[in-house]
Amino acid sequence: MALINKIRERSGVAVVVIAIALILFIVGGDLFGGNGKSGLFSSNDNKIGEIAGTSIDYQAFQAKLDVARANYEQQAGRALQEQEIQQLRSQVWEQMIFDITYKAEFEKLGLKVTPDELREMVQGTKNLSPIIKQQFTDPQTGQYDRNRHIEFINAAAANQLPAQQKAAWDQIKEQAIQQRLLEKYNALLSASSFVTTAEAKREYDAQANKADARYLYVPYTSIIDTTIKVTDSQLSDYLSKHKEEFKGYDSRSFDYVVYQVMPTKEDSAALYEDIKSFAKGLAAAKDAKAYAALNSDSRVPYERSANELTPTLKAALATAIQGAVIGPFKEDNTYSIYKYEGTTTDSLYSARASHILIRADKTAPDSVKAAARAKAQDILNQLNQGADFATLARANSQDGSAQQGGDLGTFKNNGTMVKPFESAVFAMSGAGLVPNVVETDFGYHVIKVTEGKTNTKYKIATISRELQASESTRNAIYQKAETLRASCSSKEEFEAAVKKDGKLVILKADKIFPEASTFNTIQNAREVVLWAFNDDTKVGKVSDRVFEVGDNFIIAAVTAKTEKDSPKADDFKDAITAKVRNEIKAEQILKKLGNPSGSLEQVAQKYGAGALVETASNINLATGMLTSPGIDPVAVGKIFSLQTGKRSKPFVGENGVFVVETTKLTKAPEIADYTQYKNQVMQRNGGYGVSYMANQAIRDNANIKDNRAKFF
Repeated sequence: MALINKIRERSGVAVVVIAIALILFIVGGDLFGGNGKSGLFSSNDNKIGEIAGTSIDYQAFQAKLDVARANYEQQAGRALQEQEIQQLRSQVWEQMIFDITYKAEFEKLGLKVTPDELREMVQGTKNLSPIIKQQFTDPQTGQYDRNRHIEFINAAAANQLPAQQKAAWDQIKEQAIQQRLLEKYNALLSASSFVTTAEAKREYDAQANKADARYLYVPYTSIIDTTIKVTDSQLSDYLSKHKEEFKGYDSRSFDYVVYQVMPTKEDSAALYEDIKSFAKGLAAAKDAKAYAALNSDSRVPYERSANELTPTLKAALATAIQGAVIGPFKEDNTYSIYKYEGTTTDSLYSARASHILIRADKTAPDSVKAAARAKAQDILNQLNQGADFATLARANSQDGSAQQGGDLGTFKNNGTMVKPFESAVFAMSGAGLVPNVVETDFGYHVIKVTEGKTNTKYKIATISRELQASESTRNAIYQKAETLRASCSSKEEFEAAVKKDGKLVILKADKIFPEASTFNTIQNAREVVLWAFNDDTKVGKVSDRVFEVGDNFIIAAVTAKTEKDSPKADDFKDAITAKVRNEIKAEQILKKLGNPSGSLEQVAQKYGAGALVETASNINLATGMLTSPGIDPVAVGKIFSLQTGKRSKPFVGENGVFVVETTKLTKAPEIADYTQYKNQVMQRNGGYGVSYMANQAIRDNANIKDNRAKFF
């Protein structure tokens, strides 16, 4: 272990720590606030979050997570992986939000599921819950099994289910009830949302009223960004005036270095010696297959067809005698040796082929089929004249194998491929182009057999050993990392120490969120994120340990943080800087324009470089698009606010400064029926939009505080 040296160095301290721990155990937990009592060191550190004023402690959350995990693992028949556990934590948290916030809303509105309704949801046929139905649906066929469902319901009614299965069933029913209540709630919201005739008329006018205009446009981009200096005080002032536009968020930024654990020349030499030793053992073994299985890092089939062998091994077998040990051969980081023990005959043939598919569904018109066949025949003609198969496949084949040059790999004559295709391949006596285009239900195939059919199987005992860093190598690399880490107490010292080491590079992880488990290319790095979000980890602090993440040792130093409850201008620096910079540009442009007179062309000429004069025709308020400015609601709104023939004073738009002249206004004709426009507004604002807004309102009112990142 990489920590062995550290443990030895601190063994004297450990004796004292153990002695103190025993004394504290004898004194008891009351001193420290155990069992919920107020003690000397009791704190709020166990609080995982807060929902609508309800405090959620770690034990309560973990208990729910344990139940959910047990149910999931029972249904899946396996243990959960770390990524799945993270997803389950999020599901449990969302469920707690639902339980605390939504249920209160349901009760206020009198929403409930009656016993008769629940019975129909759980075992009925007319209104069976999709959640319940899913439990009795075969995942392979997608077919719902009514008989199995009724059998289960009867067992549950007779109290014949095992305790764990009963608990899982109760939870599933609860989920079905919650889903039904949520459906009722959303239906109620949708029914309460309506569009007035006035709203529909406004929508109609926005689409049907048209305007023509000419305008002078000076874009912000006409002034170079680097000529505008934005101060920190300007950023802070802007944020204080536009707080509603910028929502705070929790994040951490940190610099880090990576010590990658790589095998050394000594590790490679040691593995080579091991391989030679295994070669002797394999040669002498009476049961080579068992010996190989016992000593190999990975298992491969003992019997393999020629199509399943690597080119190097296949070439070696061509001259090998039975009983010979072949190798070692290196492939990537794996060394392999083989003992050849003869051949056997398979009942099936195998072959390898590539194809070029020109699609034409069997239901396609004859003209489509004829065109596809002609194209396939043309490709076959090119191949017969010497064209490269893989190149034509990448350019023409209409299935996923195109990226591999049409290669389909090895397959057997057992129905893996559609019948016409399989018959064409295995009718070939060796490798080469199938002489004719082959038609299947998918279309027309041009086929090249790359390895001819064979039913010969080679009996080969294989030992594969992967080259990995030894424990001594890992410990040596860890010690380098620990030495650097221990020499730094601040970010500045960390940067200086890394700079002295010419082999290290400081990498940056910017604005990493609390729930993250990865940053940049580093995967499964949850431990680093947890450290960064720990209350004791301040900006400028270097990690208190070397993190071991896969084959990497990582040292980090926090460089910045953002807090949800106290947003700062620096948290949104790029966005606010752009806003403030444009405000300064707008002031400069307005000042230079002054109170312009004359034609727009004369004003543009007087202004100089950057000023444009353009014309817009048939624009509307709903989707108004100007030529160079693009979508600029301020400018479009100004055009419609002017009377025909009138000109505006210079004003600031979204994308620059404008002077506009409205040359024509075409009012929409009156209509009697606004139903179409009511529906458009409803689709935009109603339905799921209402549900979404209600959900956001509920969550905002709940004032949710999520501290899970400090625990998991």
